[in-house]
Amino acid sequence: MTASPVRTERRGHVLEVTLDRPKANAIDLKTSVILGDVFKEFRDDPELRVALITGAGEKFFCPGWDLKAAADGDAVDGNYGVGGFGGLQEMRAMNKPVIAAVNGICCGGGFEWALSADIILAADHAQFALPEIRSGTVADAASVKLPKRIPYHIAMEMLLTGRWLDAEEGARWGFVNQIHPAGKLMEEARKLADHLASGPPLVYAAIKEIVREAEALTFQDAMNRITKRQFETVDVLYDSEDQMEGARAFAEKRDPVWKGK
Repeated sequence: MTASPVRTERRGHVLEVTLDRPKANAIDLKTSVILGDVFKEFRDDPELRVALITGAGEKFFCPGWDLKAAADGDAVDGNYGVGGFGGLQEMRAMNKPVIAAVNGICCGGGFEWALSADIILAADHAQFALPEIRSGTVADAASVKLPKRIPYHIAMEMLLTGRWLDAEEGARWGFVNQIHPAGKLMEEARKLADHLASGPPLVYAAIKEIVREAEALTFQDAMNRITKRQFETVDVLYDSEDQMEGARAFAEKRDPVWKGK
């Protein structure tokens, strides 16, 4: 029986997702479909508040699309599953925080997978690139996302040349939040995941929906939708027990107890 290319572990309110597909953790259609199912379950499970994604081993986070599988007939335009490629970048209403712990080579669709997370932590030996230009194809999701995340000219250089960046340069341009020694990466990522998991899940949901939807709105239109409670997550938050708990805890000078309702 073939082992699953995706390993999951629940740690309290945190779901750890490890891409484990030797030799390089490349993603084929089957793996993408599995990841989509994993993230859909994470999204819909009220007990899970934070996801932490990483790659197995010490060399590869993910190099993206499995070109060998493609050469054997795994269609590039095939069914990637419910969340699109890698299960994350097109997952609708993903209103929970996702952390990427990049433990090595992170390129092509693997870089796009990491960009689908909200926070990126990297090992000090991690490397990033968009080498699609060299294989005659387009880094589609990165072409949409990256120029909005980092300086335009740096994004275009990466897309047009395929050059590699180390973790330090990734942090300089702003797509890497923290750099840690390889042996400490998962420890630090778990600390951050636990910290987020102890926070207010309804507020996180509102933040993620507002940020996502506001991207296509003017500032004033976005503010109008917030104040008129036209975002579903904002409407739920403003009528929630957690909203009252936050105010009570502040007045009583104690830590709040978040229930997510």
